[in-house]
Amino acid sequence: MTGSAFRFRLERVRAVRERKETLAKLELAGALSRLSSSEDDLRVVDEDLERALSEQRLATAESKSMSAAELLQRQTFLEQVELRRSVSADDLRRQAAEVVDRDAELSSAAGEHEMLKRLRERRREEHDREVAGRESNALDEIAVMRVRRGPV
Repeated sequence: MTGSAFRFRLERVRAVRERKETLAKLELAGALSRLSSSEDDLRVVDEDLERALSEQRLATAESKSMSAAELLQRQTFLEQVELRRSVSADDLRRQAAEVVDRDAELSSAAGEHEMLKRLRERRREEHDREVAGRESNALDEIAVMRVRRGPV
């Protein structure tokens, strides 16, 4: 004797939540990748800045007489590198904030999906208990009918 097949009424909602969680995972992975790239960019700019500062110190230490135009040119170059560093640092902060946002979205999506998975399992267990109870009752009725008929 078999009971009715289990059917979870919220299966479509559960599937949507599962897709939402999968997309949140992909978005977090993308945000982490962009964060890593921003960290690398900042590291490169930091190296460029350190090299420019070192060259500036070396040039001023070696040369007693440097023209104003050359000093201005070196200063302008340093300011450009410092500006690139500032832009890279801002980008890194934005990427880090995006990672935090994407992580929060993933946590939320995973929680919603997990809640529906638990509900589905709970409903499946209830269904299985009901089916087992009906089967047990049917077997009991068969046994009672046999006893009533008497010995064969």
